Amino acid sequence: MSSDFKKYGFVRIAVVSPEMRVGDVIFNTEAIIRSFSLLKEKKCNLALYPELSLTGYTCGDLFFQKKLLESVISAINTLENETKKANLTIVVGAPISSNGRLFNSALVISNGSLKGIIPKTYLANSNEYYEKRWFSSSLDNFENEIYINNRKVPFGTDILFDFNDFSSLRLGIEICEDLWAVIPPSLYQVSAGANLIFNLSASSEYLSKADYRRELVKSQSARCLSAYAYSSSGPNESSTDLVYSGHCIIAENGYILAENERFNFNTDIIFSDIDLQKIHYDRINNNAYGFSKPNKNFRIVPLDQKFDTPKDLLRKINKTPFVPLNLNDRNIRCKEIFEIQTAALSKRLKHINTDKVVIGLSGGLDSTLALLVAVNTFKKLKYLTKNIICVGMPGFGTTKKTKDNAKLLANHLKVTYKEIDIKKSVLSHFEDIGHSSNETDIVFENAQARERTQILMDLANQEGGIVLGTGDLSEIALGWSTYNGDHMSMYGINSGVPKTLVKYIIKWCADVKYSGKISEILNDIIETPISPELLPADISGKIKQKTEEVIGPYILHDFFLYYMIRFGFEPQKIYYLAKIAFNQDFKPKEILKWLKVFYQRFFQNQFKRNCIPDGVKVGVISLSPRGDWRMPSDASVDLWLRDLDEY
Repeated sequence: MSSDFKKYGFVRIAVVSPEMRVGDVIFNTEAIIRSFSLLKEKKCNLALYPELSLTGYTCGDLFFQKKLLESVISAINTLENETKKANLTIVVGAPISSNGRLFNSALVISNGSLKGIIPKTYLANSNEYYEKRWFSSSLDNFENEIYINNRKVPFGTDILFDFNDFSSLRLGIEICEDLWAVIPPSLYQVSAGANLIFNLSASSEYLSKADYRRELVKSQSARCLSAYAYSSSGPNESSTDLVYSGHCIIAENGYILAENERFNFNTDIIFSDIDLQKIHYDRINNNAYGFSKPNKNFRIVPLDQKFDTPKDLLRKINKTPFVPLNLNDRNIRCKEIFEIQTAALSKRLKHINTDKVVIGLSGGLDSTLALLVAVNTFKKLKYLTKNIICVGMPGFGTTKKTKDNAKLLANHLKVTYKEIDIKKSVLSHFEDIGHSSNETDIVFENAQARERTQILMDLANQEGGIVLGTGDLSEIALGWSTYNGDHMSMYGINSGVPKTLVKYIIKWCADVKYSGKISEILNDIIETPISPELLPADISGKIKQKTEEVIGPYILHDFFLYYMIRFGFEPQKIYYLAKIAFNQDFKPKEILKWLKVFYQRFFQNQFKRNCIPDGVKVGVISLSPRGDWRMPSDASVDLWLRDLDEY
């Protein structure tokens, strides 16, 4: 598995806030070097350190002292030697003087050599900050190279760094206040291809500033469609007037991957594995990025850094990517989706000037969610809930449990409930087409689904309303619907909601919107096995036909769907991630089996997706042929399945 790490675009980075002493360059250099052993232990070859980390940020007028500046040059030599031994690329902060100017700079030292120096552009010079007292801005620079230890080193803000051992990685650098500027340098860097931004900082603390800083880093990573690493000076800085916390953050396209506990006087390090393939997909899939062009020319400095291949993956892989792990976040998402569905249905009913909907209510998850949305919509529009017409249509596989739950829920929600047994009509249909009722094949199943749809459509015509579809996003992806049966409706209210999220929205309704008997019924529905109930029940009257035993666990299929559609990952990488996420739940052979089933069904059933009814998009993934997903019905799946042959 370790060989897959780099293959799938992962690169491990570290953000370090080292122990330090103000003005003690030797101590600070040694502290940085001591951190190398932890980097090596984690097989990390690329690390970021804070602004002015060789001297300390709070040196004040000591920055003008020749001894301090000479010590920095000596420290560069030391760090060159030590990075060579440790096989590292580090970015550290230091004051660098050239031609009568002093610059607050980032030094890129890679595997034994100082490769570039980036001066700070936007100097902090308000309130507690006085950087203009000591430093010149990069805007005052007129050199593109300076001499350090009798060697010419690239100098300027027009430098990006490529890695010969990792061709997809391009590093850009900005320093502290640069991020707070109206137009941060990182915006130009990412438009020139940088996909990892390092920010060396010395941000002081006061109440609520950490929250603002965190959101700033997170939002900048999203705006740049990049990874963004941030390292700040720690509490060993001078506390004459201020306190520093050593805040370290790693973000990736709007998400925090790693963050430390602040105010640690010892060296603090966080690690994470950034996913360059993810970043690449978001960029090629984003027209705004494609249209953006750098308004300045950049020099590209190649780095010969060799990257180790870790055996583990230092990033959380959520087995339910559609469902937040945090309860509060999950409830917020469920409420938002529920309101989106309500607004969508409200608009449709107002547009066609009807106050009636017809729902096939089975006592399962999807039809329950459709009903709950309909009730909320009717209350919002001040329509009579009795005009929500729920139809129970028991067939050959309907169980007492689901039938009772459907009827009870409809009655308690004060909607109209009708029950129409379809067995007689279906048996008559079997006789018409010469099909044995004892043959429980695909005809046996689909005839029931189509009979139910016919009833719903005719009732909708009779009532002057619309049929509200109940199929969810996962079923649409897998083609788990009967063509021209439950596949069809007049509005697909659940078409954007994945199966793994459906039950949580119902659970949110049970806990937040309702109580008593309604809540009890909803919780019982959540616990009911997922089934179309088209095959006869077992001898005890319980559901025999369980969907997940036929097509596979929805928790896996939603995982596959998310990473295939959201990030365009190849099958091998999805399999790699699934093995990590589900290592306690499924054996690799099981994951592989259902992954192949997913691809087969996804490709085979595009013809169903190409003619699905209107339905609202609620999340980042939609399979509407009119919106997010356009694919020929006869595309070949072979390329994707061959990717899994070696397993």
